[in-house]
Amino acid sequence: MPIKKILVVDDSPTERFALTEVLKKHGYMVVTAENGEEAISRSAAELPDLILMDVVMPGINGYQATRTISRNEATRSIPIIMCTSKGLETDKIWGMRQGALDYLVKPVDHAALIARIKAFG
Repeated sequence: MPIKKILVVDDSPTERFALTEVLKKHGYMVVTAENGEEAISRSAAELPDLILMDVVMPGINGYQATRTISRNEATRSIPIIMCTSKGLETDKIWGMRQGALDYLVKPVDHAALIARIKAFG
């Protein structure tokens, strides 16, 4: 299934804007969420084709939101790529155990991100 709609989850307005601009430039429709709670509700309401998930956010963090989304019957098939500043190998392993299918460390290389998105589609 081709990727068309992407949910960008990040508490940083700058990061959300930068990712949104890059994705739109490559023809993707983008919806955003500012935190884990909003990511969970938006993923169910919007049913995006892919989610880019930050980890460090207030309230429900990206690991918790990923676990919830990947275990919900309605949203479990949505691939999630973690995009975070947490770059230790243990962080990556934990993210994948929560249900993420890929893990990128910030600052995200935009060309690599687009290549990974295309690989999912």
